[in-house]
Amino acid sequence: MRSPERAWTVVGLVAAVTALVASVGWALNGSTLGYSDHGWPAVNKTATDQRGAASEFEFEGSLVNVVALDMGEHGMMNRSGGWMGGTMRLRSDRVDVPTGTVTLQLHNVGAAPHEVVILPLPDGHQVGERSVGQDGAVDESDSLGEASQSGGAGSGDGIDPGTTGWVTVELAPGRYEIACNIENHYAAGMYTLLVVT
Repeated sequence: MRSPERAWTVVGLVAAVTALVASVGWALNGSTLGYSDHGWPAVNKTATDQRGAASEFEFEGSLVNVVALDMGEHGMMNRSGGWMGGTMRLRSDRVDVPTGTVTLQLHNVGAAPHEVVILPLPDGHQVGERSVGQDGAVDESDSLGEASQSGGAGSGDGIDPGTTGWVTVELAPGRYEIACNIENHYAAGMYTLLVVT
């Protein structure tokens, strides 16, 4: 016969797992934050600045919307905002773009700062295979550009939660890895594929 304590332990574990699954689904969907069912902003050419105010921008070339997701308060972040493990993702609204001018716009719907770095993907390699150094980052010496400025273009200190940033680059045909290279974010799953044809 099972003891009452064991039964309550099982009930508690089931409740904890249910809450975890619900929070991951919420973080990966993003629909509760004013995003469409697919996690994309309703207006593709809208960016939000550091205050969260929306502005219209005319981006050059092909636009690729990228959404940065993390588990926020339900994840494992240290006191300085560094990610210590758990689910983080980059999702893009398209994988294929034509050769030429491409603008990547990062929408940060997570709870931590994020960025995107554009890295050529060598033949025979897949996204997520780069070696992570002791600093929690991958080598980005061959980066073709990055978006890490809240409410603006190019490099900065990271795109704050609730804001966007973007980068416009010229891309030749090939395969590219779009990655967040903030400490431990790549290892937590923040990368996606971009194919230029």
